[in-house]
Amino acid sequence: MRTAGDGTLLHFQQNATVDLKGDDSPVTVADQNAERLMRQLLSEQFPGESVLGEEEGLTGSGDDRWVLDPIDGTKSFISGVPLYATLLSYEQDGQPILGVVYLPALGEMFWAERGGGAFCNGIQIQVSNETDLKRVVMSTGSPTSLEKYGRLEGAMSIARQVMACRTWSDAYGHILLASGRIQMMLDPVVSRWDISAVIPIVEEAGGVAMKFNGGKPLNDPAQSGDLELVSVTPGLKDLVTRTFQS
Repeated sequence: MRTAGDGTLLHFQQNATVDLKGDDSPVTVADQNAERLMRQLLSEQFPGESVLGEEEGLTGSGDDRWVLDPIDGTKSFISGVPLYATLLSYEQDGQPILGVVYLPALGEMFWAERGGGAFCNGIQIQVSNETDLKRVVMSTGSPTSLEKYGRLEGAMSIARQVMACRTWSDAYGHILLASGRIQMMLDPVVSRWDISAVIPIVEEAGGVAMKFNGGKPLNDPAQSGDLELVSVTPGLKDLVTRTFQS
């Protein structure tokens, strides 16, 4: 995991060539190399196990599998912004029980296992207990995504009440929540590999990982595209669900 993530630094801020995939999302050689290396290392340590990755899809079968995203935040990566991550999780019956989020350019490694707490660089983390909206910081995905998926009005309603609203997007925003630095992260559109590693870290840190309506973000093991994830502190969960159900 760390080896693959550190390998992306060879191309970071080096004007790496950017190609477009079928959905017009960007991809670089750093994404491709990192996923290839992660798959190789997994096959050596856990031969025959199923792997789902953003760049190469699903190999193997079954609901118990590794899920990986070599670079979560490729747009940040190609812009030279260090807020991108390498993600890895293990799912049983379609639910993530182990999550690892590595931020190579920041030197931060987050991980959690169900029932074992959440950690950053070996130090246990927990979510904020702040509920005074005048002291709350929320983060969101891009305004255009919020608008496209019908979440902009609700997000603006909350943004008007809190101390600050920022667009620390992708896994980084959820990790800020898990480590107590912000209190809310709204992500209107994600894929499975974007959130599988994040969910156990948020929950083991004492946070709530949910859909905008309060439901579970992952239900069907076959889910892959057009998912959503809200990470929030327990004290602010009702505010979010009430806002987006109205």
